[in-house]
Amino acid sequence: MKFLHLGDLHLGKSLFDFDLIEDQKYILHQILDIADKESVDGVLIAGDVYDKSVPSEAATRLLDYFLIELTKRKIKVCMVSGNHDSDDRLNYGSTLFATNQIFISAVFDGTLHRQSFADGDTEIDIYMLPFVKASQVKHYFPDENIVSYDDAVRTVIRSADINKNKKNILVAHQFVSGRGEDPAPAGSESIGTQSVGAVEKIGYDCFDVFDYVALGHIHSSQRVGREEIRYAGSPLKYSLSEVNNEKSVTLITVTAEEGVKIELVSLKPMRDVRHIKGTLKELLDKKNIKAPEDFIYATLTDEDIVNDAMGIFQQIYPNTVRIDYDNSHTRQIEQVDISRIAENKTFPELIGDFYRLMYGCEMTEEEMDVMRTAAREAGVINEAG
Repeated sequence: MKFLHLGDLHLGKSLFDFDLIEDQKYILHQILDIADKESVDGVLIAGDVYDKSVPSEAATRLLDYFLIELTKRKIKVCMVSGNHDSDDRLNYGSTLFATNQIFISAVFDGTLHRQSFADGDTEIDIYMLPFVKASQVKHYFPDENIVSYDDAVRTVIRSADINKNKKNILVAHQFVSGRGEDPAPAGSESIGTQSVGAVEKIGYDCFDVFDYVALGHIHSSQRVGREEIRYAGSPLKYSLSEVNNEKSVTLITVTAEEGVKIELVSLKPMRDVRHIKGTLKELLDKKNIKAPEDFIYATLTDEDIVNDAMGIFQQIYPNTVRIDYDNSHTRQIEQVDISRIAENKTFPELIGDFYRLMYGCEMTEEEMDVMRTAAREAGVINEAG
């Protein structure tokens, strides 16, 4: 049997001030095309379906459209909630959806819910674990010693009646990193912090009973520990930190004889997120302009600040999201000990020093007045300052 593993759709998300709903619809169309081409039997959606707990009307319509298209193709869906989702909203209509082979687990009720699938000799149990907190699990297992996310997930899995004679898949939305006894994971996992997005880590060894674990929460496609424990990653680049990421959807093939085979199928966005760097003249030279519809993060190397750089850029790149500078002034500032600059200095002295470092000259009185007014409005200084 074949499954597509998706995660972190974040339907309704924006990139700075730019609405991404059309970009998301475009990428979901592409995923449907992949499902058709590969003749997949099911789609696993590992949480953060929506970007907000109260999703927009456009976001809910888009999810409705995607699920209907999957149903038309007789593709089964197993979907869990993430930390961005509202449990109740995602769970609404789940009983009706189940009649169309769309299985949703958005609220933990003390049970690790399972859906069974079979194709010839291949029997697969898919378990669905919505985003949970330790306190939620403790409510259903009061006699267990549960003080962390790791304790909670291990307790839920231990209490499930998992048939090891079948192929077992888990769909979950949690931060998984390292073994339970490891103080800090390393290597290919590349997520070796204690928590991400206020979610504590879980040791990947708690999933040893599963043949494949379809994870959501981390936006980069990657394995955790072993190849069969994977984050699908988000289908689109949702921040400037992801400019170098290659997005994909995970295709898994499960057979009784060969176990689990994993393949990453590339996704191509309607509008990419790109980082370009150079002088204003270089970046806007006709021979260097490509894909002007992309989302652009530009770093200018001009020594002088360009007046209305954003307005100039958006004439060529209408979806410019950010502009910053990398020049001798910014590099000098990076070497400055801010605590020493601020020590025993008045607001005009502090702002004057900063301006001098940036531009190599003194502020005018008019410019200082503007800064004082802005600081008062922000509550940084009082009227006397």
